[in-house]
Amino acid sequence: MSTSGADPLAEALRLQRDAAALGFDWRHLDELWSKLAEETRELKMAAGQNRDAVEDELGDLLFMAVNLARHLQVDPVAALARSNAKFVRRFAHVMAAAAELPPLGDPARLDAMEARWQDAKRLEDK
Repeated sequence: MSTSGADPLAEALRLQRDAAALGFDWRHLDELWSKLAEETRELKMAAGQNRDAVEDELGDLLFMAVNLARHLQVDPVAALARSNAKFVRRFAHVMAAAAELPPLGDPARLDAMEARWQDAKRLEDK
């Protein structure tokens, strides 16, 4: 059950499947939601610490997200690729109005960009 240099998301999925095949797995989906919340809290607490602590906790959160994806029968790599594509589409909508945005450094810029982001979401939901 050693780790390799494979894609870390795919490797996390393989490790979890191997452990599950040996009986080391979650019994109920509710347990995974609780664990995800626990890992989120731990990351939040580590955020003010050193980089190693933050990296450890973020890794635990990502590992748990992969575990949740496995139990939801969703490919985590495909899910992340889908989210990346969604971000690209929405950000392109934001930047289509770049000339109208307040200049960099202006606190109003983020609010204007967020309004465009929400507009992109509404357009996608139609």
